[in-house]
Amino acid sequence: MEDQVFIGRQPIMDVKQHIIGYELLFRHSAEANEAVFEDELKACSSVLVNTMGDMDVQWLLGDKLAFINVNEAMLMSEFIELMPPQRTTLEILRTVIAGEAVIERCRALHKLGFKIALDNPHLSTQLEPLVEFANFIKIDSLSVTKQEASKLFQKYSAPNIQMVAEKIETLEQFDSYKEIGFRRFQGFYFARPETFTAKVINPSFDSVLNLLNLVTQDSDNIEIENGFKRDAALSFKLLRYINSVGFGLSCEIQSIKHALTILGRKQLYRWLTLLMVTAGENATPPALMKTSITRGRLTELLGEGYFDKHDRDNLFIVGVFSLLDAILKMPMDQVLEKIQLPENVSEALLNRGGVYGPFLQLTEACEGADNKRILELAELLQYDANKVNECHIAALAWAESLGI
Repeated sequence: MEDQVFIGRQPIMDVKQHIIGYELLFRHSAEANEAVFEDELKACSSVLVNTMGDMDVQWLLGDKLAFINVNEAMLMSEFIELMPPQRTTLEILRTVIAGEAVIERCRALHKLGFKIALDNPHLSTQLEPLVEFANFIKIDSLSVTKQEASKLFQKYSAPNIQMVAEKIETLEQFDSYKEIGFRRFQGFYFARPETFTAKVINPSFDSVLNLLNLVTQDSDNIEIENGFKRDAALSFKLLRYINSVGFGLSCEIQSIKHALTILGRKQLYRWLTLLMVTAGENATPPALMKTSITRGRLTELLGEGYFDKHDRDNLFIVGVFSLLDAILKMPMDQVLEKIQLPENVSEALLNRGGVYGPFLQLTEACEGADNKRILELAELLQYDANKVNECHIAALAWAESLGI
């Protein structure tokens, strides 16, 4: 397992918390923080070739950008050109020295349509000559004061440059950088539950909970249909989902009754889990919603070699529901009191334990690009980096195809 590279990712959001792209982090399994450039180049290239060579086809990320960290060797290599230029942002690391060859290379890549991001250029005078090619400039919010961030914003902000605030981990930071003028944000604040106290769940969530419980109790279709009819927004959502590209049906489904027949119970249960995270659309940040749906799909895909269809449906539910505490702003144990879920699903959600636990843990580790943890869990599940990376990219593609 020494020579493996796992993809981690972090969402980059706009001011309304819609995801505009992902920074893809290539983590070398051999603790190679000090890896020789050649090794790093070989490792990243193998990921680009194996996982992302067919990116145009496989990774249908629509209008999302892939931000990829590049050192000098990577920047100068032809492997970069395997990526689709319109979707790729090359994030040039601070270790790069902008000599003549590097400047020429950036000019050429820029002409090909690649976007260029600079990582905290104020910390390295060597990057300064590349500012003229920059489409994005990233500022690490943890390494500067608000006053310094404001000065840097004024220094670099330009019509052709989007300023990105990195490592945003609290709502307070988000608001404070928004006030400075930043319109692009990166970090996990939206998925980090604060300390929650019990709260009343709004009617839309209540309707979904009620329907989920009806399906779990195997109630008849008329009761379930009536449950949908009591909430026009939910009926609309169900029909929108079943007629979406992701579902791939040839004819349009127009009635709840028809939708329920087409879906069947297991699929209905899965779609209700999706509705659960999209029900409170006004309250749930889009990035949080998208993350939870991607989690569901990745957890399910990681279980493919281990479980039958029924268990994989449960893995999907485990992944999607793993952020319900953040979405509903209440502790997970209280969320679970309101939904009747199978015991092994609850166990995975409460303490990441049981038969589904390791799959959710691996999903979360991929999301956080926690390399040591990814490696431990991949070894435990006997997966190599290619398998994990393929599942990861496929999950992102699937979440995009739903058009949520």
